[in-house]
Amino acid sequence: MEESFAVSVPHAAPARGQRAESAAGGAWPLVAETIRTPGLALLPLRLAHAAQMARVLGDPALHEFIGGAPASAAELRVRYARMLAGPDDPAVSWCNWVVEIREPAGARALAGTVQATVTVPVPGRTRAAGPAPGAVAELAWVVGGPFQGRGIAKEAARGLARWLADRGVGTLVAHIRADHAASAAVARAVGLVRTDVVHEGEELWEGRAPGT
Repeated sequence: MEESFAVSVPHAAPARGQRAESAAGGAWPLVAETIRTPGLALLPLRLAHAAQMARVLGDPALHEFIGGAPASAAELRVRYARMLAGPDDPAVSWCNWVVEIREPAGARALAGTVQATVTVPVPGRTRAAGPAPGAVAELAWVVGGPFQGRGIAKEAARGLARWLADRGVGTLVAHIRADHAASAAVARAVGLVRTDVVHEGEELWEGRAPGT
């Protein structure tokens, strides 16, 4: 299977209208934008995605790796609303996408999700250009059972890594179960390497964003 999950600590929603220059030199907090790769489109998460994602992520076997249990569409709408509200910590941005694939006949389908929890050491600090040395993005990805084994997670993670690098994020990390070889392969595809840090059965992988 080709999935992994990184836990983000929930926070209350930030005050609206408060955007500043990020440590990477762009608007902060970071906001998810559409990311296109040769075979995929990473679409910013919306409440309307809940119904289809409930079906994509509905296999109980999938949750043996990502934890919890399959959620209904209504439960996902509540969860997605919380994620879209964002954190109240001004040093953190939550960026979430659904992964859209194009089937051979031209039809499109949602196959999974990717996320980046981005933290900067000094919120509001302005940099004219270039990567922010202290900006870190924790990556997570999950691909529904019917879509696994097709390289979707690798392609989506690479596209996300490039997007983050373009916005000045220098360090990428992920937490992966020690027994999950497929997710380890995805991490390697993004340029991450396993560290000696283990927390609750998950190993910390770390690396530099592409070109930084």
